[in-house]
Amino acid sequence: MENRGIEDMFDFRRFPKDAGVLLLLLIYFPVGICLMLIRIFIGVHVFLVSCALPESFVRRFIVRVMCSVLGMHVRQKNPRFRDRNTKLYICNHVTEFDHIIINLLTPCHTPQLEGSTGFVCWARGFMEIHSAPGQEAIGESLQRYCSTEGTPPLLLFPEEDTTNGRAGLLKFSSWPFSLTDSIQPVALRVTRPLIALSTPESSWLTELLWTFFAPCTVYHVSWLPPVSRQDDESKPEFANKVQELLAGELGVVSTKITRADKAEHIKRKRHTVPQTSTSVRPGSIGLGFMVQSLGTDDHRIAKMAQQVKEVLPHLPLNVIAKDLAKTNCVDTTITNLLENKEESPMGATGTSTCGSMNSSYSSGSAPAIKPAAKSFGKSPVDRHLSLQERKDALYNFARRRYIEKHGLDEEDSH
Repeated sequence: MENRGIEDMFDFRRFPKDAGVLLLLLIYFPVGICLMLIRIFIGVHVFLVSCALPESFVRRFIVRVMCSVLGMHVRQKNPRFRDRNTKLYICNHVTEFDHIIINLLTPCHTPQLEGSTGFVCWARGFMEIHSAPGQEAIGESLQRYCSTEGTPPLLLFPEEDTTNGRAGLLKFSSWPFSLTDSIQPVALRVTRPLIALSTPESSWLTELLWTFFAPCTVYHVSWLPPVSRQDDESKPEFANKVQELLAGELGVVSTKITRADKAEHIKRKRHTVPQTSTSVRPGSIGLGFMVQSLGTDDHRIAKMAQQVKEVLPHLPLNVIAKDLAKTNCVDTTITNLLENKEESPMGATGTSTCGSMNSSYSSGSAPAIKPAAKSFGKSPVDRHLSLQERKDALYNFARRRYIEKHGLDEEDSH
């Protein structure tokens, strides 16, 4: 068995990615809507006819022709391999209507293992099981059914969930292979133009409407010779052997991916938020990326922004570049950013940042500064002077750091 990529086994998009096919679908869309409405009306009559006629070859033929009008065409291969004595058909699962398609070719029953019961279960063509809940009780009930003479064969889907049928098969559950020692493998391949066959988490009613909307859905049914379990063969080994046979007939791989793996993958996709450009912090963009993606003028702005960034590392590059585009001067931009920082409600943060910058330079040639005021001014004049003193101190500190960084003379900086 192979661990085929789980993304390849399911269609998470209803519509195609190809632009040409998408254009055809757009042109076809009004036709598809009209076709769906007509087929809904015809589908009601198909249901009434199937309920009125007794189970026979005539009924299956009439319903098969009417299903073709609904866009569900059935083709079968190697019908001579079909064994009338076999009590269990094993088929891969592609759509919500696979059991109906197989029933158009030969009488069989598919039990409703989970989901709605009563009228909805019967109307969808499932056989309701009257047994205690639990897989063991259901298995015993189906085993008794298979041992009863004169009952139609059972049709089971050991994958227990649908795939797109193009990449691989889900790992077969082993419990269906405990019902009988001989089974009839049935390979099912489904094709449909323009739109996907099914998408995860879509209801059977939604899939039915899309089936009516599509131009046609072709079901290719291939019968394989019956397979019996050997005396020394366990149920999981027998299940793996049948899975390999069906995979070989369909031209896909046999995987170890289970129904639970599919459910977990769908859950992860549902809760995964795609990353967008708004989630990227502007300050995390490096200078190299900016230089490669900008023109000549912007290249100069990016270099100047990096110089300002060295003096004010706490500010994002996009804010620095925005101010540089107006001033075209490193010193003026530093002054503007310091003033904006002081005047903003987050001035305390800016003060603490510059204070930490002070401590790293207190042992160097630049004298230590204390931009924070010792007390809150009592009058508006005192408070204004305190703000101006802190702005001047921060500006002088940033200016000295810039001069020391680039080895400039005091006169050259003016």
